Amino acid sequence: MIEPDPSATRRVVFQYFVPVHVEVEDGLVVCVTVIDEAPVRDPSLVEGDAGYLPEAVDAADDGQPWPSWRFGY
Repeated sequence: MIEPDPSATRRVVFQYFVPVHVEVEDGLVVCVTVIDEAPVRDPSLVEGDAGYLPEAVDAADDGQPWPSWRFGY
């Protein structure tokens, strides 16, 4: 097995706003759907080297159709 070189790892975590659909029943959140189909706009760095942020955004927003992500029932 090939072990990756930790010094070559470029980990970048960023965040940006996306539309979210929240369903509430009897005062409890029962389902959250993240509609992750919009292009990445105005990302903010959470963790990692800010120099790699543009490359990370390009990799995350390469034109592929993203599904929505659903949590709950």
